[in-house]
Amino acid sequence: MKKKFLIPLIVICLLLVGGVVYLAISLDDQKKENKAMQELAELDKKEMENEYQQFANQYSEMKSQITNDSIVAQLTEEQNKTQKLLDELRRVKSTDAREIARLKKELATVRAVLRSYVLEIDSLNRLNQNLTEENTRVRGKYEEATRQIEGLNTEKASLSEKVAIASQLDAVAISLTGKDKRGKTTNKLKKIRTMQVTFSLAKNVTAQSGMKNVYVVIKSPTGSTLGNAGSFDYENRTLTCSMKKAVEYTGQETMVSMFWNVAQALEAGTYRVSVFADGNMIGSRSFSFE
Repeated sequence: MKKKFLIPLIVICLLLVGGVVYLAISLDDQKKENKAMQELAELDKKEMENEYQQFANQYSEMKSQITNDSIVAQLTEEQNKTQKLLDELRRVKSTDAREIARLKKELATVRAVLRSYVLEIDSLNRLNQNLTEENTRVRGKYEEATRQIEGLNTEKASLSEKVAIASQLDAVAISLTGKDKRGKTTNKLKKIRTMQVTFSLAKNVTAQSGMKNVYVVIKSPTGSTLGNAGSFDYENRTLTCSMKKAVEYTGQETMVSMFWNVAQALEAGTYRVSVFADGNMIGSRSFSFE
């Protein structure tokens, strides 16, 4: 009689032990996933901090090369704004998605303003050079004109690096949409058969035109990359992309649409879309799916 009750009791104990082990493993996996997401957010925030600091430093360099008091005052004002935004970013936690998104939008504005000053100063340099050459022909002061031209060439060479930064592409209006088997938009994960990513390469007259290799990385709620469309280099490391496409860019706003065919089970949560081109992350945005 005792044996009859002993066997079921042993089975129940084994099931309880198995449940505890499974729960412990699941909690450990969740901690690892959360850590991966946190590291990605920290990396994104650090990259923004570096860009803000770089822009603030460039304002200082430009002020040291300009003698126009009005332009120097404008550059100082923009530098102070940039430093203030940098200080705000350093105080924000990487998990504060709303503030990070706001400061990322402000970063695009700072880049656009800096780009306009680079173009303005470059235009002034060309004007000064033309005036100097004309003055040389009229007054015959060849040696004095030569020194001024050499100074302008040095200034233009120093600005060339700033032009390169100002010419970086920007991916704006990024969207992530789920499509069912009929191609209709749906937010139900079980019905999604294709993920569509759309965005625009913003107008940038200083950017080099031509064919651009654009890479899109979609991170799942667990931090893993969806799909494998190849790899690309970014900040001295190799990343796997979800999609890639060669896009012809002319300097004008260019719409881009890319598709990823779902080949794995999708989980509810936040998906992060990051766009890369020319070795830079040119835009990113998060989306939630229930």
